[in-house]
Amino acid sequence: MLKTMSKPIKLLIAAGSITAVVILVLVLRFSGQIEPARKVQLWLTTADQSNLLTPKEPLAFATSEDTQKLTIDVNSEQRYQTMDGFGAAATGSSAYLIKQQLSAAQREQLMEELFTDTGISLSFMRHTIGASDYSVTSDGQSASYTYDDVEEGKDYELEHFSVEKDTDVIWLLHEIKRKNSQMKLMGTPWSAPAWMKFAGEQTLNGWYLDYTDPAVYGAYARYFVKYIQAYEAEGLPIYAMTIQNEPGFTTADYPSMSMGAEEQVRFIRDYLGPALAAEGISTKLIGYDHNWDEAAEYAGTLLGDSGAAEYTDGTAFHCYAGTPDAMSQVHEDFPNKNIYFTECSGGEWNSDFGDNLSWDMSNLIIGSPRNWAKTVLLWNLALDHEGGPENGGCPNCRGVVTIDPSTGEVGKNVEYYALGHASKFVRPGAVRIESTQYSGRIETVAYENPDASLVLIAANTSNEEQAFTVRWKSETFDYTLPPKSAVTYKWMSDAN
Repeated sequence: MLKTMSKPIKLLIAAGSITAVVILVLVLRFSGQIEPARKVQLWLTTADQSNLLTPKEPLAFATSEDTQKLTIDVNSEQRYQTMDGFGAAATGSSAYLIKQQLSAAQREQLMEELFTDTGISLSFMRHTIGASDYSVTSDGQSASYTYDDVEEGKDYELEHFSVEKDTDVIWLLHEIKRKNSQMKLMGTPWSAPAWMKFAGEQTLNGWYLDYTDPAVYGAYARYFVKYIQAYEAEGLPIYAMTIQNEPGFTTADYPSMSMGAEEQVRFIRDYLGPALAAEGISTKLIGYDHNWDEAAEYAGTLLGDSGAAEYTDGTAFHCYAGTPDAMSQVHEDFPNKNIYFTECSGGEWNSDFGDNLSWDMSNLIIGSPRNWAKTVLLWNLALDHEGGPENGGCPNCRGVVTIDPSTGEVGKNVEYYALGHASKFVRPGAVRIESTQYSGRIETVAYENPDASLVLIAANTSNEEQAFTVRWKSETFDYTLPPKSAVTYKWMSDAN
């Protein structure tokens, strides 16, 4: 933009000399009379995989003009939740593959590609408190355990408590924090110790806490206190903990446990919350941790109890049933409580890259934050080409990456690129801001980072090419996005 021009400059323009014009531009640029065009960096992933988080030639904002295209307005004045981060789960299976099946050089490269700016810079990890359906021994065999397993009787004083069987997971979490010291960690239990479960059905696989034994709830609360303290002693502070993975589902196939909403209220309100407070532990407690479809009723019971709500930071959600807007309903009902999205897995039930990318972008990377989620976490960080090794879990699930145990070769799956469109650019502490949404065509989410950079993520979820204009304040740029593709734009709020 030209500011007020002096008489000599006007004479140069009138002279029509190319040299004069070049000199004029340089004089104006370096004297501040021309403001530099604001550059927009962008990274593209396309359904045909010819672009995979590929950096493209930067664009430049221009002065706003009327357009007949779809217009995506980005409004940094309208602000929503603050983001904690994006990531996946450091399961026992993932730890085994990364530690035991990769060479030191392969492992280092993978850590770079997952947890640094060289790669996708994941910033939030979940791990299982004890065993899950993806827990194995150091030689890759199925392993079901908790931190206080006894052959017979009860161990109310937790004299047998130990996190030793988490050795490989603890090792992996240290490797991750070596790459990203600010990594946040979340723990989730799949089952209480078998001796705490209903009398006569003491098994890790299924059932529920023994409500007939009043000492069990107190012991289970102390179990979590000791877990948090043990990980803290390992140099791994636990930022948040969910109370029970998928409390509405149990199975005889792997460690699991039901916990109804009223039972979770009682456990948090009367036992776990006070136990953590007594020890001065600030780990966030998060309820529910199950599918979108039954969220409102469970959250209503949990957060509607003032005693439980006092200790409960918010609720967590999975993707396997329902739609992301269920999280907005919970937010509307309890606007002072936080929302976390904590699990979703891709799998061989759909191997089409473009279909998976569009679904992930629409429901997870864009849909979950637009419905108030502070985190977006996928399930296994790494699995092998057969979806394992597993401990009774999904026979055809897919990790963020696939590791071939015979060669150590690492394949980046569609989930890697979907996550990367957010995690590489949206920093912890970023605030979601307003952006226009065209459902089924161009879907978007936008953020302002702590360094004042702005990020817009857009996905074309349709089967046709989509042309659109992005408008920020009075500046615009145009772009055309291929079908079932995604793009991330980044620019500074001050011209650079």
